[in-house]
Amino acid sequence: MLRWLAPALLILLALLLTLPVLSLGASWFEFDAAARDVLSQMAQTVLPEYALTTLVLCVSVAIGVAVVGMATACAVTLFDFPGRRFFEWALLLPLAMPAYVVAYAYTDFLQFSGPLQVGLRETFGLSGRLLPEVRSTPGAVWVFTFSLYPYVYLLARTALAERAAQLMEAARLLGAPLARRIREVALPLARPAVAAGVALALMETLADFGVASYFGIQTFTAGVYKAWLAMDNRMAAAQLATMLLALVALLLWLEHRAQRRLRFATLRGQRAGSAEAQPTRLQGGRAVCAVLACVLPIAFGFVLPVLFMLRPLIGGWDDLPWTSFLQWSRSSVWLAGLAAALTTAIALALAFALRARPGQLTRGVVQLVSLGYAVPGAVIVVGLLLPVGWVQSLWPEASVGYWVTATALGIVWAYLVRFTAVALQSMQSGYARIPASLDDSARMLGTTGLGLAARVHWPLLKRSTAAAALLVFVDVMKELPATLVLRPFNSDTLAVVTYQLARDERLGEAALPALTLVLVGLVPVILLSRTLRAR
Repeated sequence: MLRWLAPALLILLALLLTLPVLSLGASWFEFDAAARDVLSQMAQTVLPEYALTTLVLCVSVAIGVAVVGMATACAVTLFDFPGRRFFEWALLLPLAMPAYVVAYAYTDFLQFSGPLQVGLRETFGLSGRLLPEVRSTPGAVWVFTFSLYPYVYLLARTALAERAAQLMEAARLLGAPLARRIREVALPLARPAVAAGVALALMETLADFGVASYFGIQTFTAGVYKAWLAMDNRMAAAQLATMLLALVALLLWLEHRAQRRLRFATLRGQRAGSAEAQPTRLQGGRAVCAVLACVLPIAFGFVLPVLFMLRPLIGGWDDLPWTSFLQWSRSSVWLAGLAAALTTAIALALAFALRARPGQLTRGVVQLVSLGYAVPGAVIVVGLLLPVGWVQSLWPEASVGYWVTATALGIVWAYLVRFTAVALQSMQSGYARIPASLDDSARMLGTTGLGLAARVHWPLLKRSTAAAALLVFVDVMKELPATLVLRPFNSDTLAVVTYQLARDERLGEAALPALTLVLVGLVPVILLSRTLRAR
């Protein structure tokens, strides 16, 4: 019986964590005349705008993050200039800023009634709008570029750190000028890493709801919510979400392809040796340009948004809702802690199963679970509520809808679908550092099964487990789309109230929960920077 129990549990877990995607695919096999009418009307009116806006946004963000991420990675890896050691970790700071918080900060400061334009009009006696509208597609491109470029920077820096300095030195000895060395050595070497980083940034862009909703941008994600909430047709929303999921699947395939090429390049570099080569020393104008290339992304993606949010926070300090803030924080910590504990436990079990029985079934389940992080929160919400509606229509007395939408069950389920992959990646990295010979030695001494996991693996996996729980905790704290819809009654989180207060133009009150999210997000960024410096 035990022989069949483990595969059955693996299959059940795979179904549990892939149900949203499966239900979205099944929506196309159910004929719904109302849904077809809604999609037909949207195709004739707003759907082309959704597709065009999403395409323009993705292309623009891809170019922006590639340029900024590659420029900063080249600067700190290939060159030596004043402040280089500081910029190596400071360039990761925008990872702590949720994109929607950056959007609120820039809007508050740069809009028509913001302090900058008001001050300029009063100082120079001008009238009318002095700056372009922040709430626009170019504004969203600006926000996403400086919030997401660290994905490209981190991967490109890792790729360049392996062999770039040595190859650049060899090219210099062969007489190649600096521009040619960068163009023909550094850029081709980092191309797979840049492609992988751009794909990750675009998946975050497609999954976004806070920036698109606040700026009024008609993207596919906004279209899913309109079809579902405004037009009250969950089937049309599910089929729109399937189109969005197809785009995400394409990006995920591109990212995996780029990552395979990146690993191949890294292994070649490791076999070639590790001769030391010093970065090129910059002086004068070139050093100033390198410093500016690093300062501006940090300023635009972290420093200025924090300062912009501190201004209304300090100005309205006496009127801040401290009692409500404690309730929001308690709800956020409770949900994030519960989700972190469950996802880490599932990831630990899956990683152990893959270690103990690396068969096709286990590998397939792990691959399916790993897809969850690429699924946007809006898609997960629709994918969860669709089968709930089917079950509720068949058995009205079951009260399934209540348990999923009015308790913590639905939101925690959504968190498991989306963030188990984050914990699983950390656990697999931890297992990769445990030699297989330890397992063989333990089995020879009579320790097998769960005893092997408890007495051999667990003491060596404590740090990986803590890192996995921390990453999931921070991601859940910042998650907006699924939390906005599925949160239990009377349990607003910091992310939700930040969005709601900013939407109501109460940015002074929104600054407190927004900056709290930033402080929470700084924890994994600091740990990541310490890890990179240790290398």
